[in-house]
Amino acid sequence: MQWIFLSLAILAEVIATSSLKAAAGFTRLGPSLAVILGYGAAFYFLSLTLRTLPVGVAYAVWSGVGVALITLVAWLFYGQTLDTPALLGLALIIAGVVVLNVFSKSIAP
Repeated sequence: MQWIFLSLAILAEVIATSSLKAAAGFTRLGPSLAVILGYGAAFYFLSLTLRTLPVGVAYAVWSGVGVALITLVAWLFYGQTLDTPALLGLALIIAGVVVLNVFSKSIAP
């Protein structure tokens, strides 16, 4: 369940962060509600994850995967361009999350 909770936390955070631009400084109700509810859900599910995963591991995965997904959303929906250094940096972030999950003994079973 810890990985399901962490996945839900990441998804909620990506929705909230992606909605920030559309909220236009919290002047638009729908996107503003998505930001508030999304961050609330993200922290709730992250707190459930922390019952069994170490905080450093959970936060590393949450933030690393979140950064990669937010960048993908920005590219797809907001026209953000990604140059070679940006793509390399994202690849390194993803590689770090994979190394942490595959090779680290810090993760609880």
